[in-house]
Amino acid sequence: QVQLVESGGGLVQAGGSLRLSCAASGRTFSRYYMGWFRQAPGKEREFVAAIKWSGGSTYYADSVKGRFTISRDNAKNTVYLQMNSLKPEDTAVYYCAAAPSWNKYDYWGQGTQVTVSS
Repeated sequence: QVQLVESGGGLVQAGGSLRLSCAASGRTFSRYYMGWFRQAPGKEREFVAAIKWSGGSTYYADSVKGRFTISRDNAKNTVYLQMNSLKPEDTAVYYCAAAPSWNKYDYWGQGTQVTVSS
């Protein structure tokens, strides 16, 4: 059974940093894309960042480029999202997801809340 478990969310002041983790289990993800998405209250879920597990190619939404960094640790089967220079508009529930091919996300975590105060 595939499981994606996020952690690392919390409350932080504007300008601060947080690192989210996504522990993946239940299958081999070596050919998968791993993504981070977020959903703010009253808004649609939006793409934040993705990484190809094999090779490590990364992709970012324009709104987070230069502030967020996605990475993975093969030994720990974990994907990270380092978030720096956080802004109040980054406040959302952040979800980890896994896709066997580009943009075909089959598996989702339960989400972790990130709140950025001004």
